[in-house]
Amino acid sequence: MLTGTPVDATGLDAAALKPAECDPARGLDLPVGTVVIDYEGREHLPDSDVLETLASEKEVYLTTPVRADGFDPLGDDSLLDGIPEGVDRVLVAGHGAYLSEDERNKALAPRLGAAVEGASGAWVGTEGVERLALATGATQFELLGRSTTHDIRALRAAGFSGEIAVYAPTVLTDAPEAVLDALGAYVARRRPVARALPEGAPTDASATGRAREVLLAASGDFALVGTPEAVAEQVATLREAGADTVVGYPARGIGTFL
Repeated sequence: MLTGTPVDATGLDAAALKPAECDPARGLDLPVGTVVIDYEGREHLPDSDVLETLASEKEVYLTTPVRADGFDPLGDDSLLDGIPEGVDRVLVAGHGAYLSEDERNKALAPRLGAAVEGASGAWVGTEGVERLALATGATQFELLGRSTTHDIRALRAAGFSGEIAVYAPTVLTDAPEAVLDALGAYVARRRPVARALPEGAPTDASATGRAREVLLAASGDFALVGTPEAVAEQVATLREAGADTVVGYPARGIGTFL
């Protein structure tokens, strides 16, 4: 593992990469032991040899939408053959932007259950399907939000003893312009933020007044933001609540983690 990089001081356990933004092979350079590769459509799936090379040095998780053709355990599962041994999976419903209308209309519950049965050690994404995900008993893959810490504490208090991983866009600076350019559009899509924003307001560094205040506050709710030391405190809070793994997505580019 590399040392002396900005991410070392954060305490992050894993990094998430978007293959539409960078070459997943660069995950080899990251100073973390686990790499999660997001799904952004079939055209961006990493080649099996890239996954195999990554898995030879890192713990690797590949996000696979269980309703997508090629990953459907109750239909076309042909893409599973291209996942090398040693690469684990994150089972998700799938973002609608990356699914066809037919895929979006597939029943989720039976596919999620069948996929968990066939993928030992898989994580299950909870976004929008919290009850279904919890019912699988697999590692819960939570997207960081305003209530995440409270929700994890509640799960632990209720007796949930399974693994919990938290995914968070991460910006290793507290400079407002950099934060807004990296996260403004992302947090603006979150429902409570969208309701609070003035209509038509810009969501990047050009935001002013009320919009700027809302976006900066929301960035701290829905992402890990600040100096590496400040992010480390946020990671520690998640761990104290009961999270086992914290996954950071470098929202300003993979170079900010190196």
